[in-house]
Amino acid sequence: MRARGAVSAALASAGILLAGWQAGTQVAEIRSSAEATSAGTATGGTGTSGAGGSTSGSSGTSGAAGSAGAGSASATTYDGAAVATRFGSVQVQITVKAGVITEVTALQLTDEDRKSVQISNRAAPLLRSEVLAAQSAKVKSISGATVTSNAYLTSLQAAIDAANL
Repeated sequence: MRARGAVSAALASAGILLAGWQAGTQVAEIRSSAEATSAGTATGGTGTSGAGGSTSGSSGTSGAAGSAGAGSASATTYDGAAVATRFGSVQVQITVKAGVITEVTALQLTDEDRKSVQISNRAAPLLRSEVLAAQSAKVKSISGATVTSNAYLTSLQAAIDAANL
């Protein structure tokens, strides 16, 4: 009976580690694609960089990176402030095209412990879809993820302010 319990605990731990690893990989992929976009704009020379920023009262600064192509309306990205919580920092980025938020990307999510990672992985997609539908940060927080939701929406509002929406 003890062996069965030990195997179950080991499998549960492995599953949680895998979920945390996948969440970290997604954040790294998002960062690298954002950096590639910024690098492409800096070396391309055909666009103009968007700018804007805000400072969070608790940590970090934010700015905007993106490009507007010559002669065409292209998407511009704006980073929200990194908001510190007791479970880790939260930062989001929005993509705006023709005055419409077309994408919301979580650059950082709470990751203090396994539970924080689980909560963030559940809340982020729900918040993203709500924000895209509402086109603002005035959406309800996710039940059971209040701290993450509030930090997400605070960072989002900073990005919206940087975009002058």
